Amino acid sequence: MSEFRLPLGEWVSLLVNWLQDDGSGIFEAIGTVVETFSGGIEDGLSAVPVWLFIGAVAALGLWRKGWAFAGFCVLAFGVIVTTGFWDQTVETLALIISATVISLLMGVPLGIWSASSKRVETIVRPTLDFMQTMPAFVYLIPAAMLFGLGRVPGVLATVIFSMPPAVRLTALGIRQVNKEQVEAGISFGCTPAQLLFKVQIPGAMPSILAGVNQTIMMALSMVIIASMVGAGGLGNDVLAGISRLDVGLGFESGLGVVLLAIMLDRLTESFGERRAKRPKRGS
Repeated sequence: MSEFRLPLGEWVSLLVNWLQDDGSGIFEAIGTVVETFSGGIEDGLSAVPVWLFIGAVAALGLWRKGWAFAGFCVLAFGVIVTTGFWDQTVETLALIISATVISLLMGVPLGIWSASSKRVETIVRPTLDFMQTMPAFVYLIPAAMLFGLGRVPGVLATVIFSMPPAVRLTALGIRQVNKEQVEAGISFGCTPAQLLFKVQIPGAMPSILAGVNQTIMMALSMVIIASMVGAGGLGNDVLAGISRLDVGLGFESGLGVVLLAIMLDRLTESFGERRAKRPKRGS
């Protein structure tokens, strides 16, 4: 008796090949937009003098977290510069910013829609489970087939991997808005749009900002993996260190990732913390 085998892999390959053949124009247009957007961010960051960039981040750290964190930012960037990984760090930061912006532009509206519609939530929830649990390396295969090697497949694979927290936490925040505030808005004659932008989104902002933080952190982890399809940045050096068994290169480039992750995490987290504390001051 022959064993039955479900040919899912063949079906997916056929789908990707069909998209590659019949949708080449669409994917080329998408790739051009993503390349222009991400490349523009990188060019803008690269045009800023190193001392000015470090000073701006330190000033932001001083405003949000205090002197100790500002000093840490200066020290962290000092380590990155003196180890020779400044250009790669800027490239990685540009990839993170571009992937995060695209993730939020799609994820926040989808989270709002999911919170307001049970039918949409029924479809979105398992889709997000799939996006979060599928091994990150798998996303690189169709992305590279459809968009070639380089920055574009890396950014788009990162978007798929990092978008779920933005959707989930936005939907959660909208659902947890005080029902009395929503009812008060309705009783005062708010339109659905006014209710959303003046009551629900402000009330859900701490949760939305937590989603932004998690999206950034997941994007950072994914852009390192995306170096396997030529995305560039610190991931290239991490990958080179692995392939050559070069412990020194792997440690230096990995340390740059760690320092960048700490700074991004603390800064984005601080916006949610401060905003969450504001209602208590007026009570």
